Amino acid sequence: MASADYTVIDKLLIPEHADWNIRFASNEMAIVYHHASRGASEITAKNWYEILLRDDVAFGRSDPNADPCGYRAVLTMKLAEKYYGINGLASNMLAKDKEYIRPKETDLLALLESNTIDYIFLYRSVAEQHKLDFILLPDQVNLKKPELTDYYRSATIKISGKKPGTFITKKGAPMVYGVTIPKNAPNPEVAHAFVAFLLTSDKGMAIMKKMGQPSTVPSFSDTYEKIPADLKRFASAQ
Repeated sequence: MASADYTVIDKLLIPEHADWNIRFASNEMAIVYHHASRGASEITAKNWYEILLRDDVAFGRSDPNADPCGYRAVLTMKLAEKYYGINGLASNMLAKDKEYIRPKETDLLALLESNTIDYIFLYRSVAEQHKLDFILLPDQVNLKKPELTDYYRSATIKISGKKPGTFITKKGAPMVYGVTIPKNAPNPEVAHAFVAFLLTSDKGMAIMKKMGQPSTVPSFSDTYEKIPADLKRFASAQ
């Protein structure tokens, strides 16, 4: 069982259905574009927000109430306001180009490829896999680094809850993937072999890196003592 959010394993599987969790890869928010995007020859990690706020430039993002990438885009804007020290940056960005909000982040790719919009708030992995250009954001903004968990949590957004009229507050958090083997796995030996392949730097992790999801192996696991002996090398107790 692998999840793009390692906390899913912690919250839903441990301890009843699994004993341990290894955090193995990360992702990050990026500003994605292509060669025909207006401002493409000028945009950098230092001026991206200025480019996106231009009147002749349009950008897209997904719906925060329908897609995690959508609320992560909003969190990225709020973290950018804090990092760059520009009051009102997030609200100005959120007020712009609302007509290009779509249910899912992948729905925006057609708008980009047709030159309807110039930029997308998108996962780096999607940009890599679609061979699109992208700007990498500072670690304080991109939701990548587990070491910045407390910093990310300073940004929040309210999204719709399960019932009409209810809301959930989402806090900024690093995007880190986790993997485990369920207790009732019918073929545990094969599962162990697969996880070992996945987590080995020149095998599975080389594939993950090529797809835009850098390795975090070895990283801290608060279930380290329960990780099988042959897999402990892929994690850390501290």
